[in-house]
Amino acid sequence: MNSQTQLIGLIGHPVSHSKSPEMHNGMFAKLDLNYVYLAFDVPPSHLKEAIEGMKALKIKGFNVTIPHKVEVMKYLDQVSEEAKQIGAVNTIVNDEGRLIGYNTDGIGYLRSLIEETGVQLKGKRVLILGAGGAARAIGYTIANSPIGQLTIINRDQNKAHILRKSLEQYTKTDVLSIEQMEKGVKEADIIVNTTSIGMAPNIDQSLIKKEWIQPNHLVSDIIYNPLETKLIQEARSQGAQVHSGLGMFIYQGVIAFEKWTGITPDPSYMRLKVIESIKEKGRNTC
Repeated sequence: MNSQTQLIGLIGHPVSHSKSPEMHNGMFAKLDLNYVYLAFDVPPSHLKEAIEGMKALKIKGFNVTIPHKVEVMKYLDQVSEEAKQIGAVNTIVNDEGRLIGYNTDGIGYLRSLIEETGVQLKGKRVLILGAGGAARAIGYTIANSPIGQLTIINRDQNKAHILRKSLEQYTKTDVLSIEQMEKGVKEADIIVNTTSIGMAPNIDQSLIKKEWIQPNHLVSDIIYNPLETKLIQEARSQGAQVHSGLGMFIYQGVIAFEKWTGITPDPSYMRLKVIESIKEKGRNTC
């Protein structure tokens, strides 16, 4: 075994909520790998220095979370074609001094969605709530699958139209206003919440009224803390098929882990470590 510990980092602002350290460090320990994963709270004003420092310290790789997924691209030596198309990076590999950026969010989401629900995407009408970094990654990946139509709803109409313009080359894409939410939900087959509405501690919030959801819907929420959001709970009570955000989080981590180490980790064990951490925090705050 290499006696020098390899460091993997997470940069974002804030980062205290992230379960990535528990997930990756648990997997490193199980595989007896001499790696450690640490979270670094980096305000936007210090992003450039943080990247330079990580390069100087020969850190093996790192994840990138909000608000740095777009800005960080200008400080990298290379960006994958998929990340360029998405316009955001969430995983960086230090390849002997060259920093290479990837985006594992979209493919992680799609892998989770298909494996956990068995959904056939061909011809489906997909509604995406939100137009931020996660929506860009998921939208790009979904738009490149054989869906029938993609609809975007976001409070900031300008951002929604920017996302539409970037995706309409891949599939039929349109934008609805917040006021047209009911129409968008009722016309969709698959509903994907990419916003933070419903995330802990604001667990009593949802963008969608319960009565709009029908048994023919597949409702997906990328939030993984809580493990089941109000949206997911209400969708299940209405008889809809549901898909929580834990799978996306796990699989984007699996792909990143592979890129850093060359080893394929066990998704079920990574899932277990995240669930343990969420439940432990819940007990500690009671």
